[in-house]
Amino acid sequence: QVQFVESGGGLVQPGGSLRLSCESSGFIFSIYDMSWYRQAPGKERELVATITSVGGRTNYADSVKGRFTISRDNAKNTVYLQMNSLKVEDTAVYYCHVNSRWGNSWGKGTLVTVSS
Repeated sequence: QVQFVESGGGLVQPGGSLRLSCESSGFIFSIYDMSWYRQAPGKERELVATITSVGGRTNYADSVKGRFTISRDNAKNTVYLQMNSLKVEDTAVYYCHVNSRWGNSWGKGTLVTVSS
């Protein structure tokens, strides 16, 4: 059974930084691409960043390019999202995601609130 433990969310002022972590289990972490999604109040869930299983290539939504960095540690079965220069519009619940042999799986999410 695919399981995620997400952490690192919280309240931060505009311009601040947070680092999200997603520890995974129940699947072979190293062979799958991993992603972070987010869902803001009243909006649809959107893809934020993806990192490939091979080569660690990354892809980002235009709204976070240059500010967010996705990374992974296959030895720890963990994917990270470093978020810098946070803006009020980054406020959302952030979810870890994998599309594995068992289909799409999501974490429970971690809330990021950017407010002064």
